[in-house]
Amino acid sequence: QVQIVESGGGLVQPGGSLSLSCQASGNIVSIYSMGWYRQVPGKQRELVAEMTVHGDRDFADFVEGRFTISRDNAKNTVYLQMNNLKPGDTAVYYCAADISSIRQASTTTLRYWGQGTQVTVSS
Repeated sequence: QVQIVESGGGLVQPGGSLSLSCQASGNIVSIYSMGWYRQVPGKQRELVAEMTVHGDRDFADFVEGRFTISRDNAKNTVYLQMNNLKPGDTAVYYCAADISSIRQASTTTLRYWGQGTQVTVSS
């Protein structure tokens, strides 16, 4: 069994900063990619930022250099530092991780999701 636990989020004024963190635990052999997606009501979930175990990063165009993603591979944790937040960044943010686990004597890789954390940018 794999658990994904997110923390951070909350209410911030425009131009402010927030930090999100996400830790995976349980039956883990390796984690290739960890990252963050977001979703607003009525829209599809979209990529915010992802980072591979090798350090390769991918950001959505709307990030525009405002967010930083980092990982602590020893702790199976990914961090998202969000600066200069805008009202349009308001959404539920979900952690995603591509995790390899041992299942029935073989290795299986699945994408796991966190429960989501609300980020609200408003004055």
